Amino acid sequence: MLSRTADHLYWMARFIERAENMARVLDVTYNMSLVPNAAESEAALWLPALEISGNVEAYEREYGEYSAANVIHYLAMDFNNPSSIYSALRSARENARAVRVAMTSETWENINALWLEFGQFTGQNLAQNGLREFCDWVKARSHLFRGVCFGTMLRDDAFSFVRLGTFIERADNTARLLDVKYHLLLPSEEEIGGAVDYYEWSAVLRSVSAFQAYQKIFSDTIEPWRVAELLVLRRDMPRSLHACFDEIMPILEQLSGARHTECKRLAGELHSKLRFGKMQDIFQNGLHEFLSDFIESNNKLGTEVHKTFLSIS
Repeated sequence: MLSRTADHLYWMARFIERAENMARVLDVTYNMSLVPNAAESEAALWLPALEISGNVEAYEREYGEYSAANVIHYLAMDFNNPSSIYSALRSARENARAVRVAMTSETWENINALWLEFGQFTGQNLAQNGLREFCDWVKARSHLFRGVCFGTMLRDDAFSFVRLGTFIERADNTARLLDVKYHLLLPSEEEIGGAVDYYEWSAVLRSVSAFQAYQKIFSDTIEPWRVAELLVLRRDMPRSLHACFDEIMPILEQLSGARHTECKRLAGELHSKLRFGKMQDIFQNGLHEFLSDFIESNNKLGTEVHKTFLSIS
């Protein structure tokens, strides 16, 4: 298929996934703000949400001080923030509009309706009223979009690029979420195992819809290293890094065919680390280092995918 068409489909899916993940981060951060003594200050509570999206410096230039209202507006509705939910959904709709003929009418109608319905939230003060409903709406519409794609699109290259964009973006967001928790929010020794620590780790699990899965697998209190194992190495956890690359590898195999592409090699290298890695070795070498390397390698994979399949020139 044409590189330009593939590019629009790939980024349409990435922006939808990005909007959903941002809604998840906002939702769990807001829930943590309701827990007494969850953080020493408002800045300590809301800074990680900005760290996950990589927008700390841009936020400080525009807003200066940290407050719930400012961070929520910046990550949800600020049209000057390219990572905000508003910007992500707008970009997803524009990419979809450019390639309407490459998708089913149901898929286009779904994403167009999503953008039109989004208008009901503009002008609202989400920090004071309706943030939870807003986040639930974004997550539900993202699920609906993927369901319509899966249920109506022909299993051709167009469908493959939609799926590829979804899982590359999902892997990046899961790794960033887990890295921020360990690197910035790791509690002091006297707090480990305490009530606030339990709620923080519960929030991390809920942000990736993994709380019930954790309880089913481990049947025990929430332990940080088990959370990491669930979100990194468990292939049966849909948002884990391993599960994402279980999806990415066959897609790249299909798109590359007999060609030996660099993106297929990079994906295979990452997949092998996740498939054969042990959590004990990862912790011994440093979870933060592992996740930082993963995020960098995943970004390189995205660059190689663009060079191999999406470059228009």
